[in-house]
Amino acid sequence: MTKKREYKDEYPDKTLYIPGPTEVREDVIEAMCEPMFGHRMDRMTDLYTTIVEDTKAFLGTDNDVIVLTASGTEFWETSTLNLVDENILVATCGSFSERHANVAERLGKDVDRLEYEWGRAVKPADIREALETSEKDYDVVACVMNESSTGVRNPIEEIGDVIAEYPDTYFVVDAVSSLGGDYVDIDSHDIDVIFASTQKAFAMPPGLAVCVVSDDAYERELEKGSASWYGGFQRTLDYYDRKGQTHSTPAIPIMLAYRKQMKRMLEEGHTGRSNRHEEMAEYTREWAREHFEMFPEEGYESQTVACIENTQGIDVAGTIETVSEEYDMVFSNGYGDIAEETFRIGHMGEHTLESVRALTDAIEDVAGL
Repeated sequence: MTKKREYKDEYPDKTLYIPGPTEVREDVIEAMCEPMFGHRMDRMTDLYTTIVEDTKAFLGTDNDVIVLTASGTEFWETSTLNLVDENILVATCGSFSERHANVAERLGKDVDRLEYEWGRAVKPADIREALETSEKDYDVVACVMNESSTGVRNPIEEIGDVIAEYPDTYFVVDAVSSLGGDYVDIDSHDIDVIFASTQKAFAMPPGLAVCVVSDDAYERELEKGSASWYGGFQRTLDYYDRKGQTHSTPAIPIMLAYRKQMKRMLEEGHTGRSNRHEEMAEYTREWAREHFEMFPEEGYESQTVACIENTQGIDVAGTIETVSEEYDMVFSNGYGDIAEETFRIGHMGEHTLESVRALTDAIEDVAGL
């Protein structure tokens, strides 16, 4: 049984290079310290409409945006309940895409998996073949954009173009660890639902989920007649249209932080922010190939999380611990069955090429590279 471990106010600050949460700017943290106000006051309408409309502007989408107090993975459940009557096809290529399939099964849906070996990417041609040859009519095809357990970036744009040829099938994308740091044209590729968490590439505190919903997905929920209570598209979006607020009490301080950070993201721009992440990713890959190897299939590497194959057999856990103790920097071991075979560097959010280089220098020093 877990025992209480008293929280103390004497922990050293660590710079985070994990796949999330990531670093948060001091002024964003300070934004959470405003006096509390009621979630039905005009001030709340000003706050919520600001973050929703700024998010739409940043992403360049005409679709509806929902910001809920939740983890981004809330929308695994929400999208399944809102859109799936019976059949869902989930492309699995790592731990988090597999969890998406598990959630759908727990909700009683008929789940087919299009399975890939860890490190391999989902291929649009395979999606097409699955849709063409299946005897089932799939309500939803679900795919992760950025599989952070393996560092794979799936080609969701091309996959969306394939699914668009099947108008009765909806496309759901888990972009928890990439949206905001990896450009995606949501509207042009017929993505019906795409969602993220604020503590990843958005570089905000944990606690909010962001979801973009197409008109077709909204109408599908209305036709279906049943939906998630908390994350129902009709419930959340109609309340926003009427009141400019959330239907349930939100995490107001985190929304204040969101407002501050989203203004900064708007200044940098969707493309500019993506370009900065690409620069960090390219540097990390070059460094990894000089000393180790990249774990993902070539050409499908993540823009926000590098998963590096431990070809030198270093003590991953020991290196992480020593870098943390000596440099106050924290990166991540591999995930699940590949914990010691790989390690991961989160180069997302407000990190820069210089800050990522500081980490790789520290790893070189500790590991004797």
